[in-house]
Amino acid sequence: MVKLRFAPSPTGYLHVGNARAALVNFLFARHEGGQLLLRLDDTDTERGRPEFEQGIYDDLRWLGIEWDEQARQSDRFARYMEVAESLKRAGRLYPCFENEDELAAKRAALIKRKLPPVYDRAALAMTAEQRATAEANGKTPYWRFKLSGEVVSWNDLVLGARSIKLTTVSDPVLIRADGTPLYTFTSVVDDADMNITHIVRGEDHVSNTAVQIDLFRAISSNPVPRFAHLPLISGGEGEKLSKRIGSISLKSLRKDGIEPEALTAYLARLGTSKDAVPLPLAELIAQFSLNDFSRSPPRFDAAQLLGLNRKLLHRLSYEAVQDRLPEGATVAFWEAVRGNLDLLTEARAWWAVVAGEIITPKLSEDSLRVIAAAQETIPPEMTPESWKAWASAISTATGAKGKALYQPLRLALTGEEHGPEMAPLLVLMGRERAARRLAACVAAKAGPG
Repeated sequence: MVKLRFAPSPTGYLHVGNARAALVNFLFARHEGGQLLLRLDDTDTERGRPEFEQGIYDDLRWLGIEWDEQARQSDRFARYMEVAESLKRAGRLYPCFENEDELAAKRAALIKRKLPPVYDRAALAMTAEQRATAEANGKTPYWRFKLSGEVVSWNDLVLGARSIKLTTVSDPVLIRADGTPLYTFTSVVDDADMNITHIVRGEDHVSNTAVQIDLFRAISSNPVPRFAHLPLISGGEGEKLSKRIGSISLKSLRKDGIEPEALTAYLARLGTSKDAVPLPLAELIAQFSLNDFSRSPPRFDAAQLLGLNRKLLHRLSYEAVQDRLPEGATVAFWEAVRGNLDLLTEARAWWAVVAGEIITPKLSEDSLRVIAAAQETIPPEMTPESWKAWASAISTATGAKGKALYQPLRLALTGEEHGPEMAPLLVLMGRERAARRLAACVAAKAGPG
């Protein structure tokens, strides 16, 4: 069975980059009738926080992403040590004693000679006596994995054929001097133990892949997972998105009023040739294919996401948004304003227009003449037909037409220059509120122009 994993680190809130990775893993797993594992890479105890972990759960559920299995690396320390001991016995994990300054000097010397700064495996030449002496002198070893030296090749499901000579790569450190395992090690052990068949992640992990394949083969007889590396999303100016430089978090998008269906529709098609259109997850799953993804980095376009959000809001039913509308908002209110919204949060402002108070605008003398005529001709009751008849009566009384007629009325009654159709807004605000706003405009001193 196809099995994928999304393995976030709870050291920050999810942003659009890793949300896209989570979504693509989910869509792929479901399209293939497989499973998705949510694995928390939570070994970074210094930066990890409970609120970030909870944020991961909240964000994934908000997007509609479900997982079939869950694990956390902090529960598996004994297993990592067991595998480490096995690698030591096989001669594939060896102790090293150089400090950072010594390693930096080695790298600098190699670079000066125009050679690749690859670790020289000096620690492998140490005798048991030399290692014992080093430890007796207070040095604690860290542990490197001895790479096979082979050429590792794989067919990346997005980027195509890839090949890396392991002789050009330093033996990776798998265990720190304090005994804690590093990501490269824990991730591969987990993938092997948890029967992961496909690894879909960002292109920034390509450089790790050959090492991880070599390590996977050393610790497991399972088939090596297939890899797919998605080109990283860039911002509007082409910069890489990263949670550490404050890029757009799902938490902020949700707070701003972006609908989850709009975000999933956008991220599912980002980097493909398919147009992003508002589609439910079931449709995105049915249409999903890794073959659609380009090898070029896509750009996150906030305007396009907002456009998708707008299209989605315009077709949402009252029942779909009722619990997020202001208290007291009715079906009639939603149907009146939804066609004018980019974000659901904007509905609050229009509820204030029809059911609360507005800031009285200052109008020009010409505009106030229109408002005075509106006071004289205001209908006794606001009905769906009132607006057209009322505007006609005002025009007859003042000679004002077009923008000169409608702009002052809209400003006086709503406080806004643009917005939903006035006919349903008038019914919602009622005659008394409308009359009060007209009187407030007339009482205010005329503004310039």
